[in-house]
Amino acid sequence: MLPGVYQAKKKDGTIYYRSSITYQGKHISLGSYATEAGAHQAYLAATTLLDSAAMDEDAYSSYSGVLSFDKIVTLINFRDNHMYIPTPIYLRKNYFSYYLDPSTELKFDIDDLFYYSSHRILRRQGHLYVNDYGMQVTILSRYGIKNHAVCGRDFLFVNGDETDFRYSNIQVINPYYGVLRYEKNGKIRYRVKIHINGDFTVGSYREEIRAAVAYNKAADLAKQAGIQKNFPQNYIEELSGSAYADIYTSIKIAKRYLEFLETIKKSNMSTISG
Repeated sequence: MLPGVYQAKKKDGTIYYRSSITYQGKHISLGSYATEAGAHQAYLAATTLLDSAAMDEDAYSSYSGVLSFDKIVTLINFRDNHMYIPTPIYLRKNYFSYYLDPSTELKFDIDDLFYYSSHRILRRQGHLYVNDYGMQVTILSRYGIKNHAVCGRDFLFVNGDETDFRYSNIQVINPYYGVLRYEKNGKIRYRVKIHINGDFTVGSYREEIRAAVAYNKAADLAKQAGIQKNFPQNYIEELSGSAYADIYTSIKIAKRYLEFLETIKKSNMSTISG
C-alpha cells in the first residue's frame, strides 16, 4: 500500500481505500476513496497542508479535489492551534469561526466551543440548525429566540453582521410568543396577537410580562371555545405561581376577540345539538 493508505471492504465485498495521517501524535482519518491513488493523493495533500507555515487562504481551491472542505479547516486549525476539532472550526483570539463553506464564516463565543465541536451546523432554506437528540434545533434557540421569530422585528444583530452569533451581538426584542414591542408617543408598549384563521388582536399592554400572560390566557380561552389548535405557551420564569395567577385573573382581553370566541362556542353547540 502507498503511504497513508489502507484497504477496506464494504459489506457487499466491494474494495475501497481509506486515507489517514498522524500529526503531533494524533491519528487523523482523511476519508474514503475508490482507488488507492486517490487515497494517497489525500495523504499527500494533508501532508503539504500541515507542513505549510501559515494560514493558506487558497487551501480550499488547492486541495478541494482530494480533501473535503471540513477536513481542510480541521487540519489547518489543528496545525495552527494544536487542538483537534472534528467540525470545521478555526480558533481565534476570544472567539472561534465555524465555516459552513469557503465563503460563509460564522462567529461564536468561546463559551459555545464545546457544543459546536460535537454538533455540526446544517443549513436548509436559509435556516441554520443542528441535530440534537434526534431533533432539528435552530441555533437561534440558544439565545432564547423562538422558531417563529423574524430578524429585525423580534431580534437584531447589533453590528449588522448576520453571521456574528457572539452573545454581545444578539439583541432579543420580542422573547414571547404573540407579543410585539412597539413605541407610541415616546413610550414602549406591547401588542398581543393570536393567529386563528388570521390574526386577532388580544390587547395592548404596558408591561411585557403582562402581555405574555395575556397571550396564554387568549390561547386557553380559544381552546375552551372548542378551537382545536396547538397554541404555544409563554413560560415566564421570573413569576411565582401566585403572581402569575394574579395577572392571569386580572388581565383584560379585547372585547372583539371574546365576541369572536363566543360565536365559535355557539357554532360548536349548534353542530352538536343538530
